[in-house]
Amino acid sequence: MNPFAKVLLCTTSLLPAIVVLPPAIFAQVDPTTVYARAWAILAAEPYVKQGFQVREDYWAGDLASGERKAVRQQLFKGNEYWFWLGTEVDHAKVSVHIYNSHGELAEQPDSWAKGHFAAAHIIPKTTGSYFIIVSVEESPAARTHWALAYGFR
Repeated sequence: MNPFAKVLLCTTSLLPAIVVLPPAIFAQVDPTTVYARAWAILAAEPYVKQGFQVREDYWAGDLASGERKAVRQQLFKGNEYWFWLGTEVDHAKVSVHIYNSHGELAEQPDSWAKGHFAAAHIIPKTTGSYFIIVSVEESPAARTHWALAYGFR
């Protein structure tokens, strides 16, 4: 078989894959999740200047007013962590708290919540699983999108 025929045959056999795969490869992300994550990263900005490295992974979802979501994360003794929560919903009030595996509040007293931002700080005394509780305290929206990012040093 001549080289031109081989290329033509290979190209035409790949055509169905090229047509079918793009939707799977380029899955869309909900823009409200992107905005919520942007607010969480905005809350992290002053801490990055203090040497915290923001991790690429994050959690996101939506909650009604008064609802909570628990996220489990392995934290290591000797590191220091901040968890930053954000939402794009104006006038929403969110909070984030960190508990150890015994259900005891483990965050530092400098944790804070200001409108649609919140942050929790922890210096783990032991390596283990910790539970980060995300809450939408109040919101004008029926469902409030949120994103939780974290960093360490």
